[in-house]
Amino acid sequence: MSKKLALAILLSGNGTNFQAIVDSIENGRLKAAIKIVISNNKDAYGLKRAKKHNIKNLCLDHKDFEDRKSYDQKLKEVIKQESVDFIILAGFMRILGSDFVKNFPNKIINIHPSLLPKYPGLNTHKKVLENKDKEHGVTVHLVDEGLDSGPIIGYAKVKVGVKEKENDLINKIHKIEHFIYPEILTELQEGKISIINNKIKIDDVYHKNGKEYFI
Repeated sequence: MSKKLALAILLSGNGTNFQAIVDSIENGRLKAAIKIVISNNKDAYGLKRAKKHNIKNLCLDHKDFEDRKSYDQKLKEVIKQESVDFIILAGFMRILGSDFVKNFPNKIINIHPSLLPKYPGLNTHKKVLENKDKEHGVTVHLVDEGLDSGPIIGYAKVKVGVKEKENDLINKIHKIEHFIYPEILTELQEGKISIINNKIKIDDVYHKNGKEYFI
């Protein structure tokens, strides 16, 4: 894909992964244009980040809609108007319904703070420490109709210290998130990674378990 990627970013909170993507665009590494930033939370700091960078932004508060289906319908309509290549979930704390996902095949990408398929859902850092895991990490994956269950595009690992505190582990995870998300988007733009029929092709080889990235 030689042209710039057109992206929609969905977020609910601070937007640090969104900021990492913006930084990668501004330093010339990632050839992309963020067409719109959408949040379900009017107080999301990520919206302020978007305003600061003069990026179109919008709050679609889920509390203003009767149900998930009507919310997803509006979200779909807004995104369709922007003609994006990918929808990037950057801390978007809502589960997207199957109808929404089906409308954007091979286009929705998420980042998750665990080494999937281990620990889908919430509280991953706590689970890692409770289970005395020696490794933790981050996974970037294609979104399907399940919970954090789509095909894995790439992942990165960190070692967990014997006396690791949760906050220290979170900081480690944020660091690798901010590296791996822009890097994978860059490789998608450069054509090194492609998504074909819900399968991940990396350097012309189909990968079932994704690519490991090292920092």
